[in-house]
This record gives sequence, C-alpha cells and structure tokens, in this order.
Amino acid sequence: MTSAPVNPEFWKGRRVLLTGHTGFKGSWAAAWLSKMGAKVTGISLAAEGDVSLYNSIANQLSITSHIIDIRDAEALTAAVRDSNPEIVLHMAAQALVRRSYRESVYTYETNVMGTVNLLQALRELEELKAALIITSDKVYQNNEDGRAFKESDPLGGDDPYSSSKAACEIAAASYAKSFYLEKGIPIATGRAGNVIGGGDFSEDRLIPDIWRAARAGESVTLRYPGATRPWQHVLESVSGYLVYLQALAGGNGAELPKALNFGPRDGKVVTVGEIARAVQQAFGIERDWALVNEEQPPEKSHLALDTSLAKETLGWQSRWTSSETLTKTVEWYKAFGETTDIYAFTLSQIDEYEATS
Repeated sequence: MTSAPVNPEFWKGRRVLLTGHTGFKGSWAAAWLSKMGAKVTGISLAAEGDVSLYNSIANQLSITSHIIDIRDAEALTAAVRDSNPEIVLHMAAQALVRRSYRESVYTYETNVMGTVNLLQALRELEELKAALIITSDKVYQNNEDGRAFKESDPLGGDDPYSSSKAACEIAAASYAKSFYLEKGIPIATGRAGNVIGGGDFSEDRLIPDIWRAARAGESVTLRYPGATRPWQHVLESVSGYLVYLQALAGGNGAELPKALNFGPRDGKVVTVGEIARAVQQAFGIERDWALVNEEQPPEKSHLALDTSLAKETLGWQSRWTSSETLTKTVEWYKAFGETTDIYAFTLSQIDEYEATS
C-alpha cells in the first residue's frame, strides 16, 4: 500500500500557525510548509543551545517568527489574532522526560496550560478550519506488558512529562467538545513514536548524544540500553500530522477519529542499545556504548504503538525502514559538518521522502 501523500496544493497559500517552530520537529515542519508555499506564522521560545536546526536554516525559511512563551496568554492571544490562521499545528512543549523531573511545574505549565491558552485564543477566530495538538506516544497508561497501544487505550503517565501530555489530551478533548464541536471545527491530537533525524541537538536524546560523542572521539553512555521504542524518522511524524490536518480541514473532519498514533509499520520496536550500536558504526566510532553508572530517574522499558487506525482512516503509514531512517539521519549530520547550505540538504531529504512510496 502506498502511503497517503502530503498535498502541496492544499498547503500553497494556506495561513498556518505552527507553534514550536524553533524546535527539532517544528523546524522540519517549518521547512516543509515553507517549501510548499504556506503562509506560516511561528510561535515558540528561542531555539535552545549553541547549535540548532532552526538557527541554521531560519534565514532561508519563508516564515513570520514570534518568540513567545505560550504560558503568556496575553502575548499568545495577540499573535494568534494577528496571524488569523486557517490551520493550526501545535508542537510547542517541554518535551524531555528527564528535564520534567527537574522542572515539573514548568513542564505542566507549558504542556497543559500553554495548550489551554492556545485553545482559548483560537476561539476568537472566524476562519479556523482545523487544529492538531501534538502530544506523545507516552500518553498511555503503560503497564510494561509490551503490547502496542491503540488510541482507545486508557491515558496515564507516571513521570511528569508523560502525565502532562496525557492531561493535555484531556484538556484538548474537553475544549473540542465544549467550544468547537457546534462550530464544526475539528480539534484533534497526534501521538507520535520516538522521533529521530538530522538536526536534533537536544539534551538527553540518543542521536544527538551519539553525534556529540563522535565529535569528541568518545563512547556514548546509555541509561537504559534494553529499552524498546517505536523509532521513526522525523519526516514520518510530520507527514502524518500534515496528512491528518488535510483530512480534518477537508470537509469530513467530523467523521475522523480525534486522536491518531503515528509510528513505524507494524509497531516495530528496536532497543536503545541496537540503535546506538548501528549509529556509532555509521559515524565510524569503533568502541561500543557504555552504561551510565549513577542512578537515573525511572523510565518505561517497553513502548510500542498500533498505527492501524491512521492507515484505515487516512491511508497513512510509515515509508522508511529502520535502516533507511538511520541512514538518512547519519547522512544529515555528516552533511551538517561538510556543507554550507544545510537548508538545501534538508529540503533534499524532504524530496527523497516524498518520492518514496
């Protein structure tokens, strides 16, 4: 089966609000939307760190950027009103599990109240067609039984990050029913598996940690090498979000599920250790990964997603195998160190993805 494509004609000239546009996934979404001629307004904090994908490509993006904390309801509402979007893709979040233990209140304020602030601001819009709120594969009540989660499974979350995203789901569903249903405006949530790809430089993320280790000529250290995750390339998740929004805004949004999983085909999972070993080899690191010795905050060992509902309702499924995903990821990081036009290389990978059936 060929996966449903992202339709450039749908997005050309479309007014799109993209929150979190300076983040890893947000930067890829901004590049893709800009490439298709969408009129993108971005709302986000400034990109973190000395190196970021967004800062590397920002000058070449066709986007109106606002550096706003989504916890600031007044500033957020003003920017939303001024941009008057037809389509909203909400990615802004505190997205790191270990950071959520250190900054728990900030995590809940951003992920829950930041989303509520956005949904409240969108109520003023008269031309809004659809909004997609991005949460996580970690929103499910995870009993570590190894089963792939379906959208109908109970929500939960033991750590602050996971529970904040589950709470975000509940808030979004409430706003959808309370304020948008009678207007015929679909508000939905997208739950993606663990995303990798070029341009992620975040703390406590596997591929960035390996990239930094490769530059330093060191072994990467892993916290939970036996943990399994539904790894997928960033373009898989972004394509799922865009295809979902096309359908939500396309006239039959009321008939679609209001939450969908996006992950690898057949719920395939790979261990952290296996990914690390393969990527280290691709970077030319001969030594194996090392285990972190100090005590770590708890994280779930097993996580998998059932993406059959996205396939049934949207015709969407992942395109790249795990091997292709790792190859494209490593190629991007190598190009980042070799080319002066990483934006062109980023667009070339989007072209390659679009050409894959």
